[in-house]
Parts: sequence; C-alpha cells; structure tokens
Amino acid sequence: MGILTILALGGGAVVGVVGAPLVLGAIGFTTVGITAGSYAAGMMSAAAVANGGAVAAGSTVAVLQAFGAAGLSGIATAVATSAASGVGGTVATLALLI
Repeated sequence: MGILTILALGGGAVVGVVGAPLVLGAIGFTTVGITAGSYAAGMMSAAAVANGGAVAAGSTVAVLQAFGAAGLSGIATAVATSAASGVGGTVATLALLI
C-alpha cells in the first residue's frame, strides 16, 4: 500500500465524518427541523403521501431527520467513515492505474 492510498483512505475518513452532517444540512435536514422548500421537504411530502398522510417511524426521511437534528450516532459515524474511506481508496487505486 503506497503513501497515496494511505492518504486517500485517511482523507476519505475525514470527509465522511465532517461531510455527512454538512450534506444533511445542505439538503434540508437541520437541527431545527426540515427546511421549507428544500429537497428534504420534498422527500417528507412524498413519504407522507405514500403513507397516508404521516411519515412512518424508521423511514428514510425519519432517520435522516433524526441524524440532522441530533447529529450522527457512533454507528452512523462509523458507516460514513467506512464509506468515505472506501471511496478514497478507490480513487487512489484508479489514480495509480492512470
């Protein structure tokens, strides 16, 4: 494993931990609720229509709003870190092939 791969894995992990809350906020899942007119509001509307007027507990919208309101749990942080590290490693590997 080369230094580029190690740096990409580490960088990907940092991006995953720092970036996940930023992305949630950017699409409308904030600490004060879902932002009106946002992508999250559209998701909430579609979920409510599909469920007869309410957003189901445990649905994607409910989980993302919980993360947006309270931050990511330890498990969610680990998942985001792992996913971003994997992307970083893939980018490093592809860079070596080019």
